Amino acid sequence: MRISFACVIVAAVLGACTPIVNINVMPPEERFKPQVVLEEGGGGSRVAVIEVRGLIMDGRTPGLIMDGPNPVDRFAAQLTLAEKDPAVKALIVRITSPGGTVTASHVMHEELRRFSRVTGKPVVASIGEVGASGGYYLALGADTIMAEPTSITGSIGVIMPTVNVSEGLAMIGIRSRSITSGPNKDLANPMEPMRDAQYAVLQEMVNEMYARFRGLVVERRPGLSSGNLDMATDGRVVMGERAKELGLVDELGGLREAFVRAKAMAGLERATLVKYADPATPPRSIYSSAGEPEREINLVQLKVGTGALGANGTAPFYYLWAPGGLGF
Repeated sequence: MRISFACVIVAAVLGACTPIVNINVMPPEERFKPQVVLEEGGGGSRVAVIEVRGLIMDGRTPGLIMDGPNPVDRFAAQLTLAEKDPAVKALIVRITSPGGTVTASHVMHEELRRFSRVTGKPVVASIGEVGASGGYYLALGADTIMAEPTSITGSIGVIMPTVNVSEGLAMIGIRSRSITSGPNKDLANPMEPMRDAQYAVLQEMVNEMYARFRGLVVERRPGLSSGNLDMATDGRVVMGERAKELGLVDELGGLREAFVRAKAMAGLERATLVKYADPATPPRSIYSSAGEPEREINLVQLKVGTGALGANGTAPFYYLWAPGGLGF
């Protein structure tokens, strides 16, 4: 087990900035323990909360110096902990995410469905500030979906952002010409003029992905009337109350209400609400982040966001609500 020599050097050189170095190399199954965040009536039964925060992607989230955890891996690891914990009788998935890549969203949805099939434990999706697009796709894997009255959800659709700079480059005498094995090998090449035939190929793929998403909504949300289906799945976002009116969510409420609902679904009168966390940094409340700590070096508490989408080689297709463009 080695700690990068470069990290040690960075910490030493920047000693004047009093860097905070958080390095934890123990595997989650050894480090995580169920931490009680809410107790109503006590008893030996538990309801576990797993959080999904931020961009959904199958890759380590970018950081300033060191990358953070892989959301798909972290989610699957915590599902395994809840599956193997005999005291856990029900699960809450707390989602605060605008979505992410198509495949990562689908994989997490399938992992949640597998958990439900294998364990028979009821699952409640609790949407926080935002649970849109891929975040909502994940919520469809639960038995019941709840949202805050002020939650933003919906955005049922697919986006593939493209940029073309060929005209601007031509104005300064720069032209690109790719040598390809076929006419579609350089689909949506930003350096060459846009070709409608190529965009038609990509549109067909987007339509196929959208059909999968819409079909899942129809399958998992039987309360959504056919009259509301087209409007609810045209890509718009709605708030919690409107989502309930449309049939996109079942009930309004936050984590406390989700806990009550999960207990009722599991036939429990008493239970404790737990999060799997490192005992060294236990969650302070039901709203505290828990899960795999980001392996990072924070220089004078400086943190950065997820960066530009696609910068780490992720897929160009997204179940994502991205108001104002793709900058986060």
